[in-house]
Amino acid sequence: MRSKKRRQAQEVKMPRQAKRIRQEGRQNRVAGGGVKDKLIIYKDLHIRAWYSSLLRLGKTPFASAITIAVLAISIALAGSFQLLLINFQQLAGNLETSAPISLFLRENINENRAQILADSLRKNPTIESVQVISKEQGRALFKTFGSFGAAIDMLDENPLPVALEIMPKNTLHDNGQIATLVNTLKQRQEVDYVRMDMEWLQRLQAMMAVAHRLFAVINALLGFAVLFITGNTIRLELNSRQEEIMITKLVGATNSFIATPFVYTGFWIGFFAGVLARIIVALLLVPLSGPVEELSAHYNSNFHLLSLSIAESIKLIFMSALLGMLGSCLVLFNQLQKTNPQ
Repeated sequence: MRSKKRRQAQEVKMPRQAKRIRQEGRQNRVAGGGVKDKLIIYKDLHIRAWYSSLLRLGKTPFASAITIAVLAISIALAGSFQLLLINFQQLAGNLETSAPISLFLRENINENRAQILADSLRKNPTIESVQVISKEQGRALFKTFGSFGAAIDMLDENPLPVALEIMPKNTLHDNGQIATLVNTLKQRQEVDYVRMDMEWLQRLQAMMAVAHRLFAVINALLGFAVLFITGNTIRLELNSRQEEIMITKLVGATNSFIATPFVYTGFWIGFFAGVLARIIVALLLVPLSGPVEELSAHYNSNFHLLSLSIAESIKLIFMSALLGMLGSCLVLFNQLQKTNPQ
């Protein structure tokens, strides 16, 4: 009898010990590898949501294609304006190089002293380049201005002084720096006269400022359009899956768990729209590049249309995907708070 009772007591103890061992093991996993386990579960959850959201888009190809196409047109407009600004900056840079600072030296300054002065000016961090123009070079340039060349030939001596052609840095961005440079050059003893069309430069700077502001405003408006279109698409998707969301909430799912696949749906919509927008922007250059190159050749210019770089293309696609996710989050935050199981 005693041995039988002892065996029964041991059998009772064994489940208790096993239960205690399981609890201790669970505590050890939480204390030690719990964070790693949670990260693995978190990663698996997002990979599953990422993949399932892509498959769900494929189940409604026509509706998904319409949404992506509309978003792509909006994003392509933003990309086109960015491309216009890039080419405008290139054109402005070409115009900038056509208006350097002309430095006319005094009559007693010969070419050797002019070269010494040019070497000292090249050390100035605000100066891009300095070119010495001799009297003979100046005379040859002067002859290109119609009847002035014949008047020069009638003179016994060349009246033109040695000149320096100075190209400053950042003329399109820092007007105060250019004015300071001009005043500094005027104070040099070797300089007789300094010429630069500051009014023309100020007009060019104002045009660049307007272009940047206009680009920022248009981008902001198109960004809001992408948010609203993506948000409306996600809202319709939520309404079509209302019963599924209710059942998921009844079994204890959190709002963040429910929202994850919808956020990835917004990501895919924005990503594919960005890729399509980049293709549209590239196709827009095809009919324009030929006429622009021909027009540039007529003016003896090396201007050619620039396309978006790889970094700018990646930025365009990344921003469109980010806007898609943000538009989804804005709708999900509002709609899931209102969706409560009865």
